[in-house]
Amino acid sequence: MSGAKVRSEAAHGGRSVRVVLSAGKGNVLDAEVSAALCEALVAAGCDGSIRAIALTAEGPHFSFGASVPEHVPGKAEPLLRALGDAVRAILRSPVPVVAAVRGACLGGGLEVVLPCHRVIAAPDAKLGLPEVTLGMFAPAGTALLPERVGRGLAEEMLLTGRVLSGLEAKAAGLADDTDADPDAAAAQWIERKLVPLSATAVRHAASAARHAYAARAEAEMTRLEHTFLHDTMRTPDALEGVASFLEKRAPRWAAEESRS
Repeated sequence: MSGAKVRSEAAHGGRSVRVVLSAGKGNVLDAEVSAALCEALVAAGCDGSIRAIALTAEGPHFSFGASVPEHVPGKAEPLLRALGDAVRAILRSPVPVVAAVRGACLGGGLEVVLPCHRVIAAPDAKLGLPEVTLGMFAPAGTALLPERVGRGLAEEMLLTGRVLSGLEAKAAGLADDTDADPDAAAAQWIERKLVPLSATAVRHAASAARHAYAARAEAEMTRLEHTFLHDTMRTPDALEGVASFLEKRAPRWAAEESRS
């Protein structure tokens, strides 16, 4: 059963499930919330009668991202494992996962949206992977973003932290559609496109469509997670990025300090 910070709701007469982030202001994805999200997604997929999962969030923002205070030695590995498990649960989902995005969808928040089968964003939503501004990078995001937007834009977003509006995301292929009410649009799309279909056929189609992509993405995620934990998170700049964020000040990167 999912925790209080993630809840599951039957929809369309039991033919779909809404998985809702309900983790307070900004729906920050700490290790606990990420683990609960993974559990809810897996449980929903085990119901052989459902055709789809709608992934959404309470409040004005989908997610501010992964918990910055947990990006420190001793906490980074459990967080990365839990968040990676949630991403993999979507990659492996036996039914389509449709994300409804409003407000901020950043960092770890975007990482759980990227593997979704369909993404519907509010026109003014903000989608990006700003980890580089904190002295690090997004492992799952690095593996998955080029699959959606192509190498050029993916590298710009990963290297600079550029954030796209919902409209820009649709134009780039990061979102499949935009709507002022993405929750309602996701529910309507599921009702029109998936609910009338055979649950068995949808599951076989979902497995076939994702077979090569999921294997490729998971292998790349594993490699990048190892680099993140054993190389990136051991650098002074990664620790400085977290400290400067928490202390609400400009970062003092190691290279600049060594020249002063």
